[in-house]
Amino acid sequence: MRSNIVTEAGLPTRINQWWGSIPFITSGVVIVCSVIYLICLLFGYDSFYEICFLPSQVVSHFQVYRFYTSVLFHGSVLHVVFNMLAFVPLGSELERIMGSVRLLYLIILLSTTNAIAHLIVALLVDHNPIHPYAYFMNECSIGFSGVIFSLIVIETSLSGAQSRSVFGLFNVPSKLYPWILLVLFQLLASNVSFLGHMCGILSGFAYTFGLFNYLLPPPSFYASIESSSALSLCIRRPGFILCTGGTTYGQLPTYSSGTGTTQPRSLLPDNLWRNMSSWIPQRGTSVIQEGQDPRFPGRGRTLGSARNQSNTTDSDSNLQERLLDDTTSTRPTDLRDVRNPTVNTVEVDGSVLTNQGSDSFEEELKKLVAMGFEKTQAEVALAAADGEPSVAIEILMSQQVNNRLTILS
Repeated sequence: MRSNIVTEAGLPTRINQWWGSIPFITSGVVIVCSVIYLICLLFGYDSFYEICFLPSQVVSHFQVYRFYTSVLFHGSVLHVVFNMLAFVPLGSELERIMGSVRLLYLIILLSTTNAIAHLIVALLVDHNPIHPYAYFMNECSIGFSGVIFSLIVIETSLSGAQSRSVFGLFNVPSKLYPWILLVLFQLLASNVSFLGHMCGILSGFAYTFGLFNYLLPPPSFYASIESSSALSLCIRRPGFILCTGGTTYGQLPTYSSGTGTTQPRSLLPDNLWRNMSSWIPQRGTSVIQEGQDPRFPGRGRTLGSARNQSNTTDSDSNLQERLLDDTTSTRPTDLRDVRNPTVNTVEVDGSVLTNQGSDSFEEELKKLVAMGFEKTQAEVALAAADGEPSVAIEILMSQQVNNRLTILS
């Protein structure tokens, strides 16, 4: 059996495989933040005073837009790169569980609540009767890491893990995990917004404790958005995940209770987000249950994935391995049993009656053959894809790339 194509392919192929596995909203956030930074770099825009989160300006001029512009802008290439590398595993994990539209709403909600908490704490510190301290009112903060800290708290609570690993060096209790990260970043890195990170943690805990439940819309809200014709192009994207029912893969743990012209402080240190993807535990399987927690809805699903989901997982993986193994030969007589797992057969008076699924299978097979694929390979690929032509094309293309790599080697 040959090793998987991903381990044999070059760096561009691996990057394409990695990028193709990222869901729609997560990849969209990465693109938006990266494009904004490139535009700032091309036009030489490095004065973030007008867009950063500056509590004094929010209070005096009611510049609420800073709640969101400060999240999307970054101060350096390392800042945006490490922020996005940290966000991808977190966002991908939560998007697959919640769905694309629900994750987008969660990001907007956390951006708003983080900024409000930041503003309230800055005002309290500035106007306390014992020793007024105006530094936080004039601190200019930018970066996506405030939202990332909130997502870390939510993902940690959702995982149900009792302990978490800090950079793979030592384990700490899950309750203390985000706070230890906060202290470590503050001690090991400079130019980091302590208040921005702390408010992200507070918003994350407020979400897990259910304090934002009254701000969460009902499932019909997400269903109406997904059925909107204006978003039909987005919904057809392969990485778009529908908001469906289900349950989380873990139980939610129970808890006991300067000046305006200064350089902006990023909410993320420039060199400490490298290993954040290792903090995320692997997803397990879950059983669909009734009575969902509005904070942590069940797994989302991509279009067409609900059909025969539990029955075809093992067979699809086996067929995929057979496709990637160029030494495997498939007999045409065996295809009768595997090429259409959705067909139900009933024997009446010695004759077998099949449903109309075979007709659609044959139609899709003819289309694949017309595109230049071999009929035998197309039949197996279409069976592995559960009758989905787009997935079958991806499998066939992967097989062709594997054959090319075999020839080159």
